[in-house]
Amino acid sequence: MASYFIGVDVGTGSARAGVFDMTGRMVGQASREITLYRPKADFVEQSSDEIWQSVCNAVKDAVNQADINPIQVKGIGFDATCSLVVLDKEGKPLTVSPSGRSEQNIIVWMDHRAITQAERINATGHRVLEFVGGIISPEMQTPKLLWLKQHMPTTWNNVGHLFDLPDFLTWRATQDATRSLCSTVCKWT
Repeated sequence: MASYFIGVDVGTGSARAGVFDMTGRMVGQASREITLYRPKADFVEQSSDEIWQSVCNAVKDAVNQADINPIQVKGIGFDATCSLVVLDKEGKPLTVSPSGRSEQNIIVWMDHRAITQAERINATGHRVLEFVGGIISPEMQTPKLLWLKQHMPTTWNNVGHLFDLPDFLTWRATQDATRSLCSTVCKWT
């Protein structure tokens, strides 16, 4: 029985899944759209529940298109944008939005609400900034975390899990909270 692998890429507007054979040839693919919320200028948010559902549907559709038995899938890999996922202690979504809607629990990479926080971090000149090219972008996790702490204390005080989006997808698929090397060295610096 042939073996297959699945690659999942979650971008700003869609979740895409591809099924690949042992030679790297794509034998099935599918895509599902993802909603972007823009509650105010410089704020861009998403829903981790919607993203997970889009990923699951895209994977199912890609496997069906490949016309393989799911038992033949030997591995799955996730890639996604540098977006912050915020969950409570039970793993449920916590709002990051001025709307207060808990399903809006992701600060998307292109959200720039944390510009002031990034500038404050960069002004320290701390040598840890060398790991991110000398300056930290508001698109990275640390400025977003500082913004949450300063502007949304109720959310901050109820946080149980904070994930970079690719790590959230891995956790959701496996319940393993191990973070990637990229996340720990670059995005959470």
